[in-house]
Amino acid sequence: MRVLKFGGSSVANAENINKIVSILEDRLKKEKLIVVVSALGGTTDALLNSIVLASEGNDQYKEELQKIETRHLEMTKQLIPIAQQSRVLSMVKQHCNEIEDICNGVFLLQELTSRTKDRIMSYGELLSSQIIAAKFESIGFKNKWVDARKIIITNSNFENAVVNFDVSNPKIHSFFHDATETFFIVPGFIASDKNGITTTLGRGGSDYTASIIAAAVDATALEIWTDVSGMMTADPRLVSNAKIIPNVLYREAMELSHFGAKVVYPPTIQPVMRKNIPVWVKSTFNPEHHGTLIENENTATKKSSNSVRGISSINKIALLSLEGSGMAGVPGFSKRLFETLANEQINVILITQSSSEHSICVGIEEAAAEKAKLAVDAAFALEIERLVVEPLIVEKDLAIIALVGDKMKSHPGISGKMFSALGKNGINVRAISQGSSERNISAVISTNDVKKAVNVLHEEFFETTYKQVNLFVVGVGNVGSRLLSQLLQQNSYLQKNLRLSLRVVGIANSRKMLFNSNGIDLENWKELLQEGDTMNLAEFVNTIKTKNLRNSVFVDVTANKEVAKHYAEILEKSVSVVACNKIAASSSYSYYEKLKNLAREFNVHFLFETNVGAGLPVIGTLNDLLLSGDKVNKIEAVLSGTLNFVFNNYDGKATFSDVVRQAQDEGFTEPDPRLDLSGVDVVRKIMILARESGEKIDMEDITNNSFMPPECMEGSVDDFYNCMEKYETHFKSILDEANKAGKKLKFVATYENGKASVGLQQVDSSHDFYHLYGKDNVVVFYTNRYTGQPLVVKGAGAGADVTASGVFADIIRAVRI
Repeated sequence: MRVLKFGGSSVANAENINKIVSILEDRLKKEKLIVVVSALGGTTDALLNSIVLASEGNDQYKEELQKIETRHLEMTKQLIPIAQQSRVLSMVKQHCNEIEDICNGVFLLQELTSRTKDRIMSYGELLSSQIIAAKFESIGFKNKWVDARKIIITNSNFENAVVNFDVSNPKIHSFFHDATETFFIVPGFIASDKNGITTTLGRGGSDYTASIIAAAVDATALEIWTDVSGMMTADPRLVSNAKIIPNVLYREAMELSHFGAKVVYPPTIQPVMRKNIPVWVKSTFNPEHHGTLIENENTATKKSSNSVRGISSINKIALLSLEGSGMAGVPGFSKRLFETLANEQINVILITQSSSEHSICVGIEEAAAEKAKLAVDAAFALEIERLVVEPLIVEKDLAIIALVGDKMKSHPGISGKMFSALGKNGINVRAISQGSSERNISAVISTNDVKKAVNVLHEEFFETTYKQVNLFVVGVGNVGSRLLSQLLQQNSYLQKNLRLSLRVVGIANSRKMLFNSNGIDLENWKELLQEGDTMNLAEFVNTIKTKNLRNSVFVDVTANKEVAKHYAEILEKSVSVVACNKIAASSSYSYYEKLKNLAREFNVHFLFETNVGAGLPVIGTLNDLLLSGDKVNKIEAVLSGTLNFVFNNYDGKATFSDVVRQAQDEGFTEPDPRLDLSGVDVVRKIMILARESGEKIDMEDITNNSFMPPECMEGSVDDFYNCMEKYETHFKSILDEANKAGKKLKFVATYENGKASVGLQQVDSSHDFYHLYGKDNVVVFYTNRYTGQPLVVKGAGAGADVTASGVFADIIRAVRI
């Protein structure tokens, strides 16, 4: 004998009920079946809503009842041949008249009891089960409809009755074993008390009905047919790539269902577990799929090596904290707290207590929080008055996430891995609970963090393919657009070789901004951005925070001071910052230090490799030297690709102004070339290197020996070029002096003994800078280890492609470290 339960979308409409028929047709010829069914999808809620409207004196309930009646009548007409409809339609009409009579009475009295609610809600299963029974009769499958109220007896705790197994089991066993029929259809969810009054087993109780019957008749198996192909590693509504769990232990299934896995109603497992009856969870819409098999330890544990079996969550949790100096070492406080909650019929979901005994914390449903506070404060009124206990602290808008797995107890480090993953993504844990069985590790977090947390943990424990990284990119000009092209080009390589999937979820320029949590199509981003919303920087940053995506990185490819001002709040949200924009790292030392400290505090990264040397590994090399214990004594560098290009190309044949204009035309200068020619950009870069070396230094501490006439630094960019034409003899004399000495001109930055300076220098052929061509940069590190022969980093120090590649490298560094 086998018991099957059909519910959810499986009984939502005629088409789906016909799928049930297809599943059972062949099996009915081979074995004895007991089929338990739920109400048509949404019917229980509709019935409950109708009776509540009636109790409020709202005659809208009549329209709701009409919809329920029409739906069941139409369902009957779709499923049953016309010649056989009369009896079934009469049954539907009779039940609907009874429902209306009850609602009319409640409407007149405007009084609604739990007993009446149970009576009303029972009609959903009574109707659906008899319609389905009639369907099978109409196609030649004889069956016996069984009223569950006659065989399942409970107490009188209406809406969530407790089964009396001592009475129910013999009734169920004798009924089905004595029956001559081989096919039974039973309404789930409903039962009755000893007086024959209708009770219900709690929402989702049809699973429980099937389990009670399966255990009582010693069924060969229990099958729960629903709209998903089994229990999953996480809620598929939260995790897009959640996986079916093929095998799971009874105890694991109980933990997962308790903590929010809605595929199986929590009490369902207990009766069949006692009898060691295997439970299959399968999908009506994909009957050939293996589904999930819930079984005993001996078989299930051999079929999976995963220490964590699944991740569940419960929303709408309130945390109650009873605290006070007078609790320490005094027996009875916990007992009184739990007694008080029990007397108010408040279920405790999670418990945690500090070892100092100064506080005890419990998680309950948020809806019961106010009732709990009133009751607990009243129970401890004397202690509160004497100031030995604080009034009950209630925190709302919380959720519980739980890792479940029977093998976790034999795998050290699971909890460390769990909380490390949450911490890296800025998810604050309010409370922790772990049973002595080590089968479950639960944490209380903010409701706003649930989706992010479940995805983070699923990625940590179940993803064998890749790590999902979410990028927000501001600035899609020359460098930014090249970065997006490189991200598109390297996507498959990164997935294959680094198991990383970089997904751009936000893009902005100075005019427009665009978001897509599933990833922006990088082949068409320009067209999509044009159709985006008007750019608002504060709104862009707020969207990053509200989306709250895991493994997020903010990428600044602008030179905008306002963007740099938002770094702190982004880091505080546990989002790494990759900055091509050098304003933040070269701002006041206090702000630079604040950003570095925030990155450490929130376990993220503030990276700005391209601030010095574009794509050259300058800052990374410097950091590696310091991390390995070396000490930087001196830095010499040519840090302006623009100035190097200018002085490599200025030979006196063309004017200095024309060479600068050529550099600007070829994209080697800032939009305002005075920033390059003034040496201010180089000052910023050597200051960044000095800071990264451990020096507390600001812009005003650095000597700038500018070669530019002060007059040329005033007015517009056009004025700047005109002024350089005017001072051509000045520039020519600098060049001639160097040529006469057989030397070249290089704009050199130096840091030594806590002092930094920049300026134009003449270098001879023996110098490392002499053979520096085009737009190349060079940085020379003199350290305790690199003394006579310094460490030299040399290469292209400007250009969109190399700069974009440097930003790209920082992104990879941010998500892999």
